[in-house]
Amino acid sequence: MTDSVRDDLRGRVETLVAEYDPTTTDAVTFHRARFDAGLAWVYFPIGLGGRGVDRELQPFVDELFEKAGAPGNNAEVNGIGLGMAAPTILAYGTAEQQRRFLRPLWTGEEIWCQLFSEPGAGSDLAAVGTRAVRDGEDWIVNGQKVWTSVAHKAQLAILVARTDPSRPKHSGLTYFICDMTDPGVEVRPLRQITGEAEFNEVFLTDVRIPDAHRLGKEGEGWRVATTTLNNERVSIGGRAVPRESGVLGAVASTWRSNPDNHTPELHDRLLRLWVEAEAGRLAATRLRQQVSGGQPGPESSALKLSFARSNQQLSGLELEILGEGGLRYDDWTMKRTERVDFAGRSAGYRYLRAKGNSIEGGTSEILRNIVAERVLGLPVEPRADKDIAWKDLAR
Repeated sequence: MTDSVRDDLRGRVETLVAEYDPTTTDAVTFHRARFDAGLAWVYFPIGLGGRGVDRELQPFVDELFEKAGAPGNNAEVNGIGLGMAAPTILAYGTAEQQRRFLRPLWTGEEIWCQLFSEPGAGSDLAAVGTRAVRDGEDWIVNGQKVWTSVAHKAQLAILVARTDPSRPKHSGLTYFICDMTDPGVEVRPLRQITGEAEFNEVFLTDVRIPDAHRLGKEGEGWRVATTTLNNERVSIGGRAVPRESGVLGAVASTWRSNPDNHTPELHDRLLRLWVEAEAGRLAATRLRQQVSGGQPGPESSALKLSFARSNQQLSGLELEILGEGGLRYDDWTMKRTERVDFAGRSAGYRYLRAKGNSIEGGTSEILRNIVAERVLGLPVEPRADKDIAWKDLAR
């Protein structure tokens, strides 16, 4: 990371802002120009929204645009597209797929969702039963997916389906890009314990997906999906955040605002959790530096695991700090929300919503196995179904 690279990026940002004044240029036009200038994902290759520079320079460029008053690109709603679909398309997509999908994804013109989990295949994702059958140049897809964020807003989805049930479960999967507006795609809301329908279930009935929308080779869907999942865990637990932000910041504010409820025991727990959260934040910074030259590995599972544990313990502590006031809840209205707002909602919302942190993006139980086996090198857990054809597994 040299000063000359920073100077070059700063000059490119200044040139773009001068030509496309963010105060008068509509957001889509500005974002298209930023992508074409290689200032979207600066660590992506030239021609695909990047400059081919170090990933660590992304916050530097983002800050320059923020200071210039540049509009956002709908990242709060399109987190799956930006954090999961984009790096997977970059890693496994054809040149044509990269040209077709990356630009409108980054500009926010196309929202993405994730069709992975199923009623019978959540923690054990490789057990998915949604079938994709080849029909000429198309695939006919039938099945059900569940816990799909923003499916009601999405135009496109990343999809894992079973293309060969005669092979073991990890081997018979293929990865696709699904058009959510196609006939046969039905989206239904799932109401959560928070009262909202942040997630959806998606039914796929004779949905046609062209083979040109297959990512990776037929039968290599698990390998491609692993790239997506590793990036998902970084996007959940490894985001760049300032000190004492998120749930920790909200709980610290609650503590300072309720001095009459302080006890030595609550103070001790808050400090311990503050230190753990800060250690997790710094570990996330180190991981982002380590993956600056490639895709994240199994270490991302430890970050996501720590994030879930921290959020749940902090939100529980906040209710204790509030005492009887912690029993209040701000809004039970059934709404199809587009984003999770831990900091801007009530303590009750934080407590209930944090319960999902140990499920989404990989359950904590599965992530502990990944950390144990693939990071610490401990003996692998016996898997009786590893070499058995999926169609012969008991279900």
